[in-house]
Amino acid sequence: MKPIKILAGAAMAFGLATTAIAEDKTKVGFVYVGPVGDGGWTYEHDQARKAVEAEFGDKVETVYVESVAEGPDAERVITDMALKGADLIFTTSFGYMDQTINVAKKFPDVKFEHATGYKTAENVSVYSARFYEGRAVQGTIAGRMTKSNIVGYIGSYPIPEVIRGMNSAYIHARKVNPDVQFKIVWAFTWFDPAKEADAAKVLIEQGADVILQHTDSTAPQAAAQAAGDVITFGQASDMAEYAPKPRVSSIIDNWAPYYIERTRAVMDGSWASSNRWDGIGAGMVGIGEISDAVPAEIKDEALALKAAIADGSYHPFTGPLKKQDGSDWLAEGETADDGTLAGMNFFVEGIEGDIPQ
Repeated sequence: MKPIKILAGAAMAFGLATTAIAEDKTKVGFVYVGPVGDGGWTYEHDQARKAVEAEFGDKVETVYVESVAEGPDAERVITDMALKGADLIFTTSFGYMDQTINVAKKFPDVKFEHATGYKTAENVSVYSARFYEGRAVQGTIAGRMTKSNIVGYIGSYPIPEVIRGMNSAYIHARKVNPDVQFKIVWAFTWFDPAKEADAAKVLIEQGADVILQHTDSTAPQAAAQAAGDVITFGQASDMAEYAPKPRVSSIIDNWAPYYIERTRAVMDGSWASSNRWDGIGAGMVGIGEISDAVPAEIKDEALALKAAIADGSYHPFTGPLKKQDGSDWLAEGETADDGTLAGMNFFVEGIEGDIPQ
């Protein structure tokens, strides 16, 4: 009977080892504000989730919940992920900020990463991309390409991230075309194809022949395509199905390297709370291929601007610049500091209309 006892003990030990191996699998959760098929913001976050799986294979397990409303429902979803054993949770919309902080207090051993916010804790990091760098490139193309001198802009919510983008696009459109005007429609949604399409149609009716958007669906692209001689830019994702026109270029959010880096940090125990804000130079913001609908000289100008931003020789917010009310903001050659940009709540001189409160 002795050999049998040894075998039983070995089997028991093997079972424990198997359990330990299973428990070593790192569980990573993702909370999305839109559907994974939105073609924009959430689609790119989900591509990054898949990149995490590809990088680590069976060492990780990823889970996600899509179309989670900002507010109390988000706290329920985040809590549920933590209760189900997530080691790391990415909450991928600005409006999840307070909910992320609240849940993190209850689960100190879970690591949290909140996109586009500013509140951190010992187990909460924040990360964002310098989308305004891409807006500078878009603004340059928009200012050169418009024939009506009216550029329409669909805003989601009047938060600093969106306001920064509007200002950057306008500054650079005006640099190449002093006669340019921006007309802004606030959709008050991140993802609502019907509202986004209606916003695009309103702007086109007001004479806009260029549409920029800070919303997540491809509906404005479709509206511009139906209208005819209107150009657009992909938002968050390439939206290349609308190339070469109306979509003439895009801002592409590349979250994969960051998600892989932070997942690895949890796995090897080196994770620490941080605040990351990367742009074109670091590869977190990509510029989609500029189509042949853009004349070669305009394309060259846009790519030169992209290169200057990437190597740090140019900052999109460089003075002289005034605020909308005419007060001085940046002197000649002065650049905006990150603190001001992170909390931006004003338009620059020349943009018409008020920021909703």
